[in-house]
Amino acid sequence: MLTSERPVFGLYRLLWSGLDYIYPPACGGCGKRGKRWCDDCNDASKRITPPMCIRCGRPLSNSAEICDRCKTDPPAFIALRSWAIYCGSIRRAIHQLKYRRDIALGEVLAKGLIDILDSTMWDIDIVAPIPLGKKRHKERGYNQAALLAFPLAIAKGLPYKNNALQRVQETTSQVHLSREERARNVKNAFRADSKIVAGHNIIIVDDVTTTGATMQACALALIDAGANCVYGLTLARAG
Repeated sequence: MLTSERPVFGLYRLLWSGLDYIYPPACGGCGKRGKRWCDDCNDASKRITPPMCIRCGRPLSNSAEICDRCKTDPPAFIALRSWAIYCGSIRRAIHQLKYRRDIALGEVLAKGLIDILDSTMWDIDIVAPIPLGKKRHKERGYNQAALLAFPLAIAKGLPYKNNALQRVQETTSQVHLSREERARNVKNAFRADSKIVAGHNIIIVDDVTTTGATMQACALALIDAGANCVYGLTLARAG
């Protein structure tokens, strides 16, 4: 079961605060000096709140519990939630984290994920980031999803398993692909380690979700490897 934030997370945050003192940061959303993520950008982020689909987390314009898409084609994951709409300040901050090597944003932006998890009744055993392919990881030098997943895990006192999932196929960028193209692009692209995930409830973490195709492919891989159930969590949701 989930618990309150652990003391070790306080030490983790203290470490980053010490680095901020030595190397004064700028906000990842607006560039204002003083904080990695300022209050104005945080407040301006468009949070995703009900009504939303209880499965995929897509915002709804009515009181329906499940969207038509999930009724027709239920996802392999139990539920997917995102903190904010992918626009404005949070979009710029994710670009800083993902493409500008501003890795310090991972710890501060993970607070949004911690807040979401605190609001759920999900029973989680393992936290796992969605992996990059070897080529992209080599080019970037790090996995932005891992930078969000790790502080979430230590904040909640949950095991962090960076190797629970592997990307076994190099995939093209999803940016300009349709929903159907995204699903084909990531089909069978992931493999899970049954020695790690079998019999466990897994939460998989990523920076952005658009159609949920990547989350679905990862959930299928985890269930094929014996995971009990899968949940998804992302910082932002496109559109």
